[in-house]
Amino acid sequence: MLIVMKPSATAHDVDAAVEIIQAIGLRAHPMPGATRTAIGITGNQGVIESRRFEDLPGVAEVIRVTKPYKLITLDLRPEKTIVRVGDATIGGSDLAFIAGPCAIENRDQAFAVAEAVQKSGARFFRGGVWKPRTSPYTFQGLGDKGWEIMVEIRETFGLKIVTEALDESSVDLVEQYGDVIQIGARNMQNFSLLKRAGRSKLPVLLKRGMAATLEEWLLAAEYIMAEGNYNVILCERGVRTFAQHTRNTLDLASVPAIRRISHLPVIVDPSHGTGSAYMVTPLARAGVAVGADGLMVEVHNHPELALSDAAQALTLSEYAELINEVRAIRKSLLRFADDSRTEKAST
Repeated sequence: MLIVMKPSATAHDVDAAVEIIQAIGLRAHPMPGATRTAIGITGNQGVIESRRFEDLPGVAEVIRVTKPYKLITLDLRPEKTIVRVGDATIGGSDLAFIAGPCAIENRDQAFAVAEAVQKSGARFFRGGVWKPRTSPYTFQGLGDKGWEIMVEIRETFGLKIVTEALDESSVDLVEQYGDVIQIGARNMQNFSLLKRAGRSKLPVLLKRGMAATLEEWLLAAEYIMAEGNYNVILCERGVRTFAQHTRNTLDLASVPAIRRISHLPVIVDPSHGTGSAYMVTPLARAGVAVGADGLMVEVHNHPELALSDAAQALTLSEYAELINEVRAIRKSLLRFADDSRTEKAST
């Protein structure tokens, strides 16, 4: 159920509605918007009687939600969510870049990449402290040593740290040392992990599962938001299909599809989406063209020596070129949107 408050509703009106929702054993999710506040209600096992809310002060209307998800939808929040990470944002007018190596291998490698990421104007540094690998015999990450390097990178370069949590206990470490909790594709439906991330104060970057439908992906985001964490970023990273020319099939159609359903920001990962470095830049350009809020890109100072995902990592110079190209595309799109608004206003 969704309670839509009047534009004139006061903070006291909203608090009063929230208190009543909680008093009957349900959970309230107030979402302030540009013109009004909406309150989502979760926790009900059956139909809620809407009339108990309709006459509350400040309530404009009560809407019964029949969709499988309630909190991620435009019904609750027509305005686009902007996730703020300190002084950096994902989902606003600026294109967000999350770049770095697949795994933190050593200090020299991580610092060389971090310097290039900072020079590019990106605000987010990604790197795996732990690596969930298909084979138990491949590089699994540096663990505690990796955290030391990540903390030093944040202090030296001022970058926000994005790294993956593999289980509930590792969320504690990301909260201690990182800035954004990444939920990887393999864990998209690890529901206990989703709930733990939902109780965190850090934003959560949720990657699409390797064979997940759009609805399954959005419901995974709903798990996080139902726990009270509304700072969720969706990341399209390709799904497994019959194709053999790419590691995965990057589903760029998911970006406009999500736009019609959800207020959450969505970014594209062309590195995992293709598995081949020569495809990363073309697919990054396409991702920005279809409206992605940002990109997650794997970069390595010596890709040929990378301990994981070497084939899809860009060199530092390739990464710099990608940044310039996608920024030019974004600028053209914004200019086109401005021209269209001006033309509509004059007719």
